[in-house]
Amino acid sequence: MKTPTILPAAILLLGLMAALNAQNQSPATDRVVERVGDTGFLELQADSFRQLDARHQALAYWLMQASIAIDPIIYDQLSRFGIREKRLLEGIVARPPGIDPQTFKKLRNYALLFWANRGNHNEKTGQKFLPAFTSEELQDAALKAQSGGAFRTAYADLPALGTPADVRRELSDLRSALFDTKFEPLPTAKTPAPGQDIIQASSNTFYGGVTLQDLTNFKQKYPLNSRVVKGSDGVIHEEVYRAGTPDGRVPAGLYAVYLKKADEYLDKARAVADPEQAKVIADLIRYYQTGESKDWLQFGVDWVRNDSQVDFANGFIEVYRDARGAKGSSQSFVTVTDKSVTDAMTKIAQNASYFEQKAPWDAKYKKQTFQSPVVKAVEVMIETGDFQVSVIGDNLPNENEIHEKYGSKNYLFVGNSHAMGRARGSKIAQEFSATPEDLQRSGKYGEEADDLKTALHEVIGHGSGKLSDRLKEGAEPYLKEYFSTLEEARADLMALWNIWDPKLKELGLIGNQDEVARAMYDSSVLVALTQLRTIPKGATIEEDHMRDRQLIVNFIIDKTGGIERLNRGGKASIRVTDYNKMRQGVGVLLAELMRIKAEGDYAAIKALVDKYGVEFEPAVRDQVIARYQSLNVPTYWAGINPAVAAQIDKAGNATNIRLSYPRDPVRQYLDYGRMYEPGLPMPR
Repeated sequence: MKTPTILPAAILLLGLMAALNAQNQSPATDRVVERVGDTGFLELQADSFRQLDARHQALAYWLMQASIAIDPIIYDQLSRFGIREKRLLEGIVARPPGIDPQTFKKLRNYALLFWANRGNHNEKTGQKFLPAFTSEELQDAALKAQSGGAFRTAYADLPALGTPADVRRELSDLRSALFDTKFEPLPTAKTPAPGQDIIQASSNTFYGGVTLQDLTNFKQKYPLNSRVVKGSDGVIHEEVYRAGTPDGRVPAGLYAVYLKKADEYLDKARAVADPEQAKVIADLIRYYQTGESKDWLQFGVDWVRNDSQVDFANGFIEVYRDARGAKGSSQSFVTVTDKSVTDAMTKIAQNASYFEQKAPWDAKYKKQTFQSPVVKAVEVMIETGDFQVSVIGDNLPNENEIHEKYGSKNYLFVGNSHAMGRARGSKIAQEFSATPEDLQRSGKYGEEADDLKTALHEVIGHGSGKLSDRLKEGAEPYLKEYFSTLEEARADLMALWNIWDPKLKELGLIGNQDEVARAMYDSSVLVALTQLRTIPKGATIEEDHMRDRQLIVNFIIDKTGGIERLNRGGKASIRVTDYNKMRQGVGVLLAELMRIKAEGDYAAIKALVDKYGVEFEPAVRDQVIARYQSLNVPTYWAGINPAVAAQIDKAGNATNIRLSYPRDPVRQYLDYGRMYEPGLPMPR
C-alpha cells in the first residue's frame, strides 16, 4: 500500500539524510528541471548505485529494462485509447521539423503532462485535462510527422499507420478522447452520477460491458490480473493478463506483447542475481507466463523473504484505480538500499509486536505471533507504470495471507522525499500554518515528524491487526470500494497513535517527543485543507489517500472537538485545539476501523467514509488553489529517473555500465517509447 506525500516531504530521515552523499546532490534550485503549468519535473538521484559491484549494476540494469517493458500497460488500463494516444504524441514530439513552433510547444507541453499522468487524466484527482492545441493543429502536426517517418511501423501490438488516410482515421477515432471533457471524464469514479454505478462511471478498462450488479455472484479466478467482460452472448468471462507459456499449453492473453518483453529482461536479470533472488525472479517470469494466482502468491512469498540490496517490484499490484478495489494496476520500481538509514528504521520493525499490543483495539484483533517486517530505506533507480515520485513509502505485498505468515517489506523512498523536499522549501507552511507557533514547530520538527509518520505508517501500520476467522480471503472482498480508504486511514492512525509512545524515545528514534508529536498532528490536520488544491473541479474526493485524511480530520472534529476549522483575515485555516482530545479521537477511530476490517463490516465503513471523507466546500478549495498559485509552487510532481546505459557484448551480457542524471524529461519518455518503436528519433 502506497504512502504519497502532500505536505513538504522529509529531507532528513531521523537526522540521517545527510548520509545520502549530500556532496553529490544538485542544488535545491536545480532539481526542478522543467515545469508545465502546475506540474514540476524533478531530477531523481541514486548515488548508492555507484557503490554496487559490476554484477549487481548489471542486475539493476536488466530489472530497469523490465520496468520499462511493462510501462505502456497502465496507459491502456486507464483508458482504451491510452496507448494509441501515447503512440501518436511520441511520434509527433520526436519529429518537430515542419511543425509550427508555437503548435509544437503546445504539443510538447501536453505530451509531458500526458506522460507524467500516464494518460490525459490527472493522476491525483482523476479529472481530465484538455490540450491547448486544436484538432486541426494536431492533424497538421501528425501528418507532418508521418511524412517524416512516424507511425510507419507497428507499435507493440498496434498496427502501423502507413498512409495519411490511416492517420486521419486514427485522429478521428481519438478526437473525443482528447478534446471532449464529458467523454471518459474519470478513470475511477467512486461517487457516480445518478443512473450509473461505479463501474459504468469509470473509464478504466478493468471491465467491459458489465455492471456492478452483474458481478454480484460472479466468482473471479484471476482477481488482480484480468479484465471482466460480458460477451455478445451475455456470458461474463475473464480476459487474463499473461504472456503464455513457451510450450503453448497456456495461451497468450491481454498485454502479452509487454509481458513477454518483460520476461526476456527478467531472464537476463535472473542470470546475474544471487541464488535466492534468482528464484524470486523466476517466480515472476512464471507468473507473467501463466497469470495464475498461485504463481503470484509464490512470487510474493519468496519476494518478501528476500532482502537484496538491489530490489524491485513489478506486477499488477495496487487496486486504487479500480472503483471496486479489486483489479491491480501495472507498476514497477527498482531500488538500491541505503544501509545507514535502513539500520535506524529496523529498530521500529524489531519492536512491531510491542506496538501491536499497545494498539487501542479489541484484544481479539491483535496478532499473538508476529513476523518482523523487512524495512528498507531506498533510492529509486526507476519508477514506471502506476508508480509516481510522490510516493514516499510503500508496504508490500498486499495479500493478507502472505502478511500473516511471512510479514512484509516496507520501503521508505528517501530519494523521492529528498527531491521533493528540496524543491518545495517552506513556502507552503508559511502560507497555511494557523499560528506562528505552528509554523515555528513545523520548521524545527516538521521533517522529523513526517519521517516518523511515514515509517510508522508503513512498518507497523499496514502490517498490524488480525482478521476474524471467517475472513479467509482477506477483508478486500467484503469492504470492496472502501477497503483502500480504510487501510490507508488505519495506517495513518497507527502513526498518530504511537508517536506519543515512550518506546520511540527508548529506541533513540525521537528527540523532543512532545514537539515532534505535535508537529505530526499539526501537519496531519493541515493536509485536509491543503490537499484540496489538487481537486480543481467538483465537490467530492475520489482518491483513497485523500479520503483517508479527510475522514480522520472530520471525524475528530465531530466526535471530540480536538480540531477546529476557522477563518482568519478572510483565509480558511484549520488547527489542533487540544492534542489530548485529538489523540482520544485517533484511538476511537482506529479501534473502529480495525473492527470493521476484521469483521468485513461494509455498511459501517460506507457510512463513515460517506459522512466524513468525501465532500468538501468548493469555495474553500477555490481559495486554497488561489493561495497556492500566489506561492508559485508546483501542485503535482513527476520524476526524471536516473539513466543507466550499458554495452551489450556478443553473449548478450551487460557491460561497461554507466549512471547519469538526464535533465530532459522528453528524452526520458521517448527513450522508454523506443522499446516498442526502435526507430523513434531522440531529441538533440
